[in-house]
Amino acid sequence: MDKPVRSGCPINLTLETLGDRWSLIVIRDIMFGNRRHYRDLLNNSEEGIASNILADRLKKLTEAGLLSTSPDPAHKQKTVYSLTEPAIQLVPLLAQMGAWGRRFTPATRELSIRAQLLEEGGPEMWEAFMAELRSLHLGAEPPARSVIGELTEAYRAALAG
Repeated sequence: MDKPVRSGCPINLTLETLGDRWSLIVIRDIMFGNRRHYRDLLNNSEEGIASNILADRLKKLTEAGLLSTSPDPAHKQKTVYSLTEPAIQLVPLLAQMGAWGRRFTPATRELSIRAQLLEEGGPEMWEAFMAELRSLHLGAEPPARSVIGELTEAYRAALAG
């Protein structure tokens, strides 16, 4: 049974789906960190998400149609979490949030580098990133450009100093 909504306003409905502290962090970790298993999400959370909160958010995000699950072919007791098309289309929103955070919060240089690249790369880079995510999560043809590779390389370079 669907829970009642406060209004039909698209901003309200988006916040009802994504507005808690952890939902976008879980999507971020799957999207940018390619963390696809519960244990990987739990153990590599920069923010230290609690196990019960993670389990709850994964369930809610799956029920909301932002994540899908499948058994891990390498380990039948593990579940693989994948982004769905609606989650992939959050890339521009996350890019804008990162750009805002770089300007108005005390974000670190190392953790800001990917946001900086996405801001500078703009919609063209976002589309390429979404195409790559569709390949990884939805089985689409792999694109020629690897935005994930570019972001990962920049992050490693920032860590190295």
